[in-house]
Amino acid sequence: MRAVWSFWSVPFLALKHKMWHKPLHHLLAWGLSLRTASRYYPDTVLITDRAGKKLLIDRLGLPFVDISTELERLNKVEPGWWALGKLVAYNLQDVPFVHLDTDVFLWKPLPRYLAAAPVFAQCPEDFHSIDERYGPREIEKSFARHSLSLPAEWEWSRSRGGQGFREASCGIVGGTRVEFLRHYSQVAIDLVLKPDNAPAWASFQEKECLNMMVEQFLLAACVDFHRASDASAYPGVELRYLFPSFGEACNPQSAARAGFTHLLGATKTYPAVGRRLEERMRREDPAYFRRCEKIAAA
Repeated sequence: MRAVWSFWSVPFLALKHKMWHKPLHHLLAWGLSLRTASRYYPDTVLITDRAGKKLLIDRLGLPFVDISTELERLNKVEPGWWALGKLVAYNLQDVPFVHLDTDVFLWKPLPRYLAAAPVFAQCPEDFHSIDERYGPREIEKSFARHSLSLPAEWEWSRSRGGQGFREASCGIVGGTRVEFLRHYSQVAIDLVLKPDNAPAWASFQEKECLNMMVEQFLLAACVDFHRASDASAYPGVELRYLFPSFGEACNPQSAARAGFTHLLGATKTYPAVGRRLEERMRREDPAYFRRCEKIAAA
């Protein structure tokens, strides 16, 4: 299985760098994420842009096997759509793969049942309300105002009713049904970038909170739609999870058993987490630690 990371530098520099306690910790996380996962998945790939390559490869010297600057195609896209870098990375794959967020560390290989899955993700998120801000209802209203259609998978999922909706948490995402993952990611990319849809998206001043719908909700919706359709080009597609619930994914004991760490959300801002990251990388790769210190101090 191929291990894939993506880094679209534009939204990181504009928005997401603020999520780390120190710039140093972001750089160290890259080294640790690659270091841990490559023990089990040595075919490593970085999908980035030219600025990302300059930082991660030319300056930090991260030893990815393959490097692509395909994310240059996004250089004129609004940076609030940060998930597009990940979606393009999924779309480029032609063999079974796992995509890892930069703040994900694999202390063990993925379980066999997961690695063999047609599609997999970190965990389900079943707690979302259709009325929450930046949820499906707001998006649907905006598209309807402009007489625009949402993807068939989206509309089918929402036609089933209910007061909530499910997302697939994408700290890790991948699978063996690569053709399906390319289809899903292309649907998501087109939903955001298709010029006809621009008036609907213009209704939202901030795009950052829409990414979960485009990436995580749409993944779950695509799987459900194609699994239920006799006419689907992707029969038998199935979504499995590393953790059975979001609560289990956040449980330290469950994460330890899985050999999996994901520094979710605000966790990256915790000073204690940063100190542990510094201590580990100073001990395991002192030369890399010094390079990170030098770049972070510049």
